[in-house]
Amino acid sequence: MKRPYRVGALGAGLVAAALLAAGCGTGGVASAGRPPDTQSGQQLFTQSCGSCHTLQAAGTSGTIGPNLDNAFAADVAQGYPQSSIENVVLDQIRLGSGEVDTYTTVKNGKGLTSQTPMPANIVKGQDAIDVAAYVASVAGQSGYTTSGGFASLGTDGEAIFKGAGCGGCHTLAAAGSTGTVGPNLDQLKPAMAIVVRQVTNGGAVMPAFKGKLSAAQIQAVAKYVSSVAGK
Repeated sequence: MKRPYRVGALGAGLVAAALLAAGCGTGGVASAGRPPDTQSGQQLFTQSCGSCHTLQAAGTSGTIGPNLDNAFAADVAQGYPQSSIENVVLDQIRLGSGEVDTYTTVKNGKGLTSQTPMPANIVKGQDAIDVAAYVASVAGQSGYTTSGGFASLGTDGEAIFKGAGCGGCHTLAAAGSTGTVGPNLDQLKPAMAIVVRQVTNGGAVMPAFKGKLSAAQIQAVAKYVSSVAGK
């Protein structure tokens, strides 16, 4: 029987092993024609990765994938080079989670089948290098964390959609997002009530945002999505 696979391989064991190997991963050393742009990397991370990963500096609190602060806190404390962490992150972006097993949990007497894949190359080329450099520059710098927070996003629906990392999973032209993990919202054109329910409770690979976003924020992002999808 196969074990359930959780998205991302950035657990402490892999991180330590990769760092001890001096950052030489399957994807090679992070290099580019220009120096990495960590400001661009932050924006890309928030849009494409924040819905799955907690990273305090980015204000994200995703729980599908590993908490990146916790994944790298020990390595930062031990003084591993930032360049080595950058290469580990870049490898993970390039490789994705690999094979993902379907597994079943039981809730309220019903079996729920879930998958948690991290697609390979969720960002590519220079964008991937910028994201890796950004994560390496901030992950674990303040030690271990348990969650991020979205309070600073206020009740601007567009800001919440982008800041909570929704674009990493969904395509929505108005927000400039092209995620393919979840439904294409421009095609789906969901009603506000449906968005409220989905954001609140989650479903399949989408985490529930109840307790992470306030009720007012959920209403705001639902109103935004329902009003711009398909336009």
